[in-house]
Amino acid sequence: IRRPPRSTLDRSSAASDVYKRQILDDYQNVAQQFVDLEKLSGKYEFKVFSEPFLDEADAIDQLSDFEALLIMRERTPITKNLIDNLNNLKFVITSGLRNKSIDLEAAKKRKVIVCGTDINKNPTPELTWALILGLARNFKEEFDNMYQGYWQTTLGVELKGKILGLIGLGRVGSQVAKIGKAFGMQVMAWSENLNLDTCKELDVLPCSKDDIIKNSDFLSIHVHGGERYKDCITIKEFDSMKKTSYIINTSRGEIINEDDLIIALSTNVIAGAGIDVYEKEPLPENNKLRFLPNALLTPHIGYVTAENYSIFYNQMIEGLEACVNGKPIRVLE
Repeated sequence: IRRPPRSTLDRSSAASDVYKRQILDDYQNVAQQFVDLEKLSGKYEFKVFSEPFLDEADAIDQLSDFEALLIMRERTPITKNLIDNLNNLKFVITSGLRNKSIDLEAAKKRKVIVCGTDINKNPTPELTWALILGLARNFKEEFDNMYQGYWQTTLGVELKGKILGLIGLGRVGSQVAKIGKAFGMQVMAWSENLNLDTCKELDVLPCSKDDIIKNSDFLSIHVHGGERYKDCITIKEFDSMKKTSYIINTSRGEIINEDDLIIALSTNVIAGAGIDVYEKEPLPENNKLRFLPNALLTPHIGYVTAENYSIFYNQMIEGLEACVNGKPIRVLE
């Protein structure tokens, strides 16, 4: 959002000012399906960006006049450098109540208010199982072969009796665990702050990192990003996994070392990977993961559902109104 020249403003009330609001990261160009921007045009002028910025310098150049940014988490990083160079910035409203790509300390120093929205947690476990099933039944190869005229070219594996290893047993990991039990799988879990009461409640076996790496047939990651779990899975861990095992990541790209993942897949150290998140997003067109037959890839769509977007965009508007009126809600600190 940016304000027009002062001569065009009604100075009698801050609420009567016309703000220009910037909606970033609307990759599917769907924001206007969920909020009526025309209805708000008397108070706000909107500019929607449906493409990622070329780099941070491009972002600074295009956002320099705006006072409020409505962003989709983990798409455009709101770094200290970006914040320090956006002199008019007052508010950042992000989807979700956690966004590691925002430098909250820098925002606080600049007195930029950062707010969030609610988020449904069930879409990510659902996508996790889509990837697990896709790997188990060779969806990528069979889909491609069907369109090429071939019939039944691979052998799948059954899930019943297999070991599902979960790195993280929080709100997402717990849902994945419940579905694994429904498939008749043995479920193990590890994290640095594993809750043993949750393990007992879900009939999940707590174990060490070494044990979960060595024994899992399907290893799925459900911990938050950040330094604690950065490069949690490297070539060392891949070498310890079963050659018939699969790894799934719908959490954060930096948790798996991407170069090591490419080596492990291209040399068949493991059977395959289902990946929704990457070290660099959007994933570059020439990234080697795109060309590996045992990599089942999706473009970070774990949270991308109509239901979530309805929550995001409507609560972004709600949060913006609250900020403009001096009563911010769902403030991130």
